[in-house]
Amino acid sequence: MKNLVSILVLVFAITFTTQAQQKRGGNRDKGSSLTPEQHATLAVKKMTLALDLSQKQQNEIKPLLTAKMAERKAAMEQKKANRADKKRPTADEKYAMQNKRLDDKIYMKNKMKDILNKEQFEKFEKMQKGRNKMAMNKMKGKKGSKNNKGSQRGSRTQQGK
Repeated sequence: MKNLVSILVLVFAITFTTQAQQKRGGNRDKGSSLTPEQHATLAVKKMTLALDLSQKQQNEIKPLLTAKMAERKAAMEQKKANRADKKRPTADEKYAMQNKRLDDKIYMKNKMKDILNKEQFEKFEKMQKGRNKMAMNKMKGKKGSKNNKGSQRGSRTQQGK
């Protein structure tokens, strides 16, 4: 009877962990069904609420964001294709991608500086810094979870000795 109960508990535990892992992986494609224009429209509306943009400013920002979203979508498709083919970028390709990304950031910052007034631009910069911090924390969390498991195992074995 004890063996039967322990086997049932083990089966339930395995079932729940596999379902939790499947649910966690399902959110990755959350926004991919939207077109770049739809993404840009939503982003402009969010910026309008946060920065109190005029109609003229909205009309100037929307094409910038639409182009940015289209580039991002194309890059994601390229990444997916490379991942499917198990291709890794070379050091020169990584350098070129990072260089292009930074050039795009500089271009976008300069354009936003031209479109927004001083107060709006300062608020925009704060928003960007907040987004960057959140992204960095998210990346640290992903990396840290793998590293923490190993360090916990190591500490347990050292405590057991």
